[in-house]
Amino acid sequence: MIELRDGIFELYRKAATSLPPDVEKALRHAHEAEEDGSNAKTALSAILENIRVARETERPICQDTGVPVFFVKAPNGLSQPELKDTIIEATKFATEEVPLRPNAVDIISDKNSGDNTGVGFPIIYFEESPDSALSIKLMLKGSGCENVSQLYKLPFEELKAERDLDGVRRCGLDAVHKAQSRACPPYIIGIGIGASRDQVTRLSKEQLLRRLEDTNNIEVLSELEKRLLNEINRLGIGPLGLGGKTTAIGVKIGVNHRHPASYFVDVSICCWANRRASLIW
Repeated sequence: MIELRDGIFELYRKAATSLPPDVEKALRHAHEAEEDGSNAKTALSAILENIRVARETERPICQDTGVPVFFVKAPNGLSQPELKDTIIEATKFATEEVPLRPNAVDIISDKNSGDNTGVGFPIIYFEESPDSALSIKLMLKGSGCENVSQLYKLPFEELKAERDLDGVRRCGLDAVHKAQSRACPPYIIGIGIGASRDQVTRLSKEQLLRRLEDTNNIEVLSELEKRLLNEINRLGIGPLGLGGKTTAIGVKIGVNHRHPASYFVDVSICCWANRRASLIW
């Protein structure tokens, strides 16, 4: 498992120091769209320079290197406990060598573990792979944007949000309006819809792993993603909350079946530093 540990370490390094090409491309397009001399364009210039320096120097893009969230698809027969131990070992190595900021704090003692490992830290979701390949996807989710993410139970009278896709649209707009600039826009928005709280919070995070230019294979959701992105950008919050045309650069929506008596919607907000990387082993 040493080679796999080293591969996961490199996954950490890549996610922490080099923004995915699709995200950087979207930020460059946003920079071009903002007015010359505006605060929005200046903010995006600083963000793009930060991305360049981080990649060239192999230093973390942000001081908050976030909560590591792994989505693992393992072939039948591969030991999940061994995989978990390998991920934990790689996490300790990455904390020291990338370096990552130690972010794992014990709930009882309030002490930091110092190596980004602890009870339930990092977060690892396992799923059986349909083929012989091991797939590992890593997201470094910043705490600032996690703190402003929202969970809704529809219907929600305050928003006039019913149990339908228009209700989902209202939830997405409400979450961003509440977040304002507190989570470092431009944002990427992941939305999960389904039967239970735990189901939709995972599903919304998984949407943040999608490439920004992909198209939802459910046409009605694809249209809702486009509409919601347009409406979010009309809020005028703008890059870093300084006003402008770009409050978000992507909206992605995933759905599961729901119970007849429930309709849960989770809106997972990600800052511009959507740090994700993947490995096929």
